[in-house]
Amino acid sequence: MKAPAPILRSPPFPGTPAAVAAVSAAGTAASARTSLSAQETERARRIMRDIVAERIGGAFWAAGRSSPWTRIARPGPIAAHGDEELGLLGWMAGAEIAWTSPGRFADIAKDGLPDPLERAVTTWLIDAVDYRDPYSGRPVSIEAAIEQLAFWARAIGRNRGIAVAVGIAGWKRREVEAMLWPGEPLIFARSTDEAVRNAVAARGAIAVWPSKAPRGLDEAAAARGITVHPVEDGFLRSAGLGSDCHPPHSIILDRTGIHLDPTRTSDLEAMIAATPDNPVLLARAERLMRDLIDKGISKYASGGRPYERPVSGRRIVLVAGQVEDDLSVRLGAAGVQGNLDLIRRARAVEPDAYLIFKPHPDVDAGHRRGRIADAQAFDHVDAVVRDVPMASLLDSVDAVHVLTSLTGFEALIRGCEVVTHGQPFYAGWGLTRDLAPPIERRGQNVTKAQLVAATLILYPRYLDPVTKLPFPPEILVERLAAQPEPQETLLTRLRRFQGRLRRGFAGAGGRA
Repeated sequence: MKAPAPILRSPPFPGTPAAVAAVSAAGTAASARTSLSAQETERARRIMRDIVAERIGGAFWAAGRSSPWTRIARPGPIAAHGDEELGLLGWMAGAEIAWTSPGRFADIAKDGLPDPLERAVTTWLIDAVDYRDPYSGRPVSIEAAIEQLAFWARAIGRNRGIAVAVGIAGWKRREVEAMLWPGEPLIFARSTDEAVRNAVAARGAIAVWPSKAPRGLDEAAAARGITVHPVEDGFLRSAGLGSDCHPPHSIILDRTGIHLDPTRTSDLEAMIAATPDNPVLLARAERLMRDLIDKGISKYASGGRPYERPVSGRRIVLVAGQVEDDLSVRLGAAGVQGNLDLIRRARAVEPDAYLIFKPHPDVDAGHRRGRIADAQAFDHVDAVVRDVPMASLLDSVDAVHVLTSLTGFEALIRGCEVVTHGQPFYAGWGLTRDLAPPIERRGQNVTKAQLVAATLILYPRYLDPVTKLPFPPEILVERLAAQPEPQETLLTRLRRFQGRLRRGFAGAGGRA
């Protein structure tokens, strides 16, 4: 006979089958414990403390009055029938429970034997339930399941208040919805009127992809008192290009500003400045850096052949090309006029170096602006490289010159010297050589581990490409290393064909 449904269970994440998301399954029906060893009693108490502290159990993801923890927090006794999970959760939280009928929890509560709550927890949360890791399917302990549910509870909590998403391309809506899910359906809108109308009705905020924002959104939302939060790709994005329609495995949503805009503060900037000197968090950041280096992971790819230094006895310097109409370039270029200007400036700073230029893959694919002819580049650089993965290249150069590119951040992780010509989020913290005007708000120096903890652990939201479940960055690194080549679809092949056509037309125009 099967036991009742587990009290510690997974949220109904959009787009993921319940069997895939499950952290628990009912096992064989347990007999009520009548006694526990000292070790079992102490374990039950630790489990209770963790459940209450993390506010998990039952439909913990539900908002407002629907959450069991909202009901538990109300003053006065809780009326619950003998099998009601609210009764057990409230009992664990120290509330007074008025049992209204017999049942599996009430019967233990009233049997007169020692440690009734600890026995109820051991019987119905440990003995009667099988726990699993949703990402691998392997069996795990109840403690690991609690940790997983606590992670999801925090992820859902970060999304509370978001009601509408707008400017999200259809091919990545499933992934964005899973990463922004606030515990209830997220509404996707196509226009300013639709977005504002739904946000007003739901009394929530709007999440928008800035480059795809419908006209007049900010003004219309402000007029109705609706907050708009920008959403962008995360820093460990995917194995394939976004411009080729490969969905993101991570995004960021910023409630203060946006990390791409150096003229105002952002959630990321605040996180970097206030990253706690927490040994556990910083040790985690150090391990994450080592994994990124060991597995050759960068924003868009992993693995790849090592890049052999082309000359000896000279300083090898990489210049990272960018998309010239990218939001980070428009907001943070600090006077640099595109890729050609960047390599000119890099050569002026590095007159004797062996200078390598790597065009941005979106530009090279023909999807975005910023392409410069190799002949123009060779007026200032010694080599142009395209087919070398960024991680392999960074492992072989001495320094990197960037405008606002994430390449500079990846180079910092790998111990390269980084020279910034623009004002990226990682400049101004004492880790880079900055040639643009300083950002006065970033007055203090931080360690590399603090920068990585804020940028890769605390700030983004991540999604498992296999299960479509929110998960931490460490597992994404494992996934990217296991499948460095992106999965092909009809849409990605069509996008690459479009890019080749654009490059062909651009070349024909240049020859004409």
